[in-house]
Amino acid sequence: VAGQLAKRAGARVVGVAGGPEKCLWVQDTLLFDACVDHRSLDLKQELMAECPNGIDAYFENVGGAVQSAVFELLNPFSRVAMCGMVSQYNEEEPPAGPNLGFVVGKRVLIQGFIVSDKPERLETWRKTAAPWVADGSLVYREDIVEGLEQAPNALSGILRGRNFGKLLVRVGDDPI
Repeated sequence: VAGQLAKRAGARVVGVAGGPEKCLWVQDTLLFDACVDHRSLDLKQELMAECPNGIDAYFENVGGAVQSAVFELLNPFSRVAMCGMVSQYNEEEPPAGPNLGFVVGKRVLIQGFIVSDKPERLETWRKTAAPWVADGSLVYREDIVEGLEQAPNALSGILRGRNFGKLLVRVGDDPI
């Protein structure tokens, strides 16, 4: 959604996804300008090719090698919204952090962000986004598994990149 909103605002958007099929979907369905496969043997070089002028804004929800490659390409006064670090969720020990010395020199703004921090904005967002979903200009994809007993396998699938869209575990009929 973040990339689609940036695209709607006129930004050039480069996605990062796991595998050629997902990258194709990002470009053909979400209409991003480009997509880089995070499984690439030379992720940094591919990002540099797609972002020859550097990166001004980055929505972080992966961490790891993707974050390291992106951080090296951040422009002065760029902004990073930190929403997740899925590459680290299954680690027994926290990984060594990136060298954040560049943040001062480039005056990069890094802000943690959780949707539930702003419950007062939810209704406004729903009113804004609903027409976009209805007309197909805001696209999402869901992977639904049936039954609470499937939750552990579903979580494992997320950590291994098996899901394609937002993963949902259905535990009963939708009451709405």
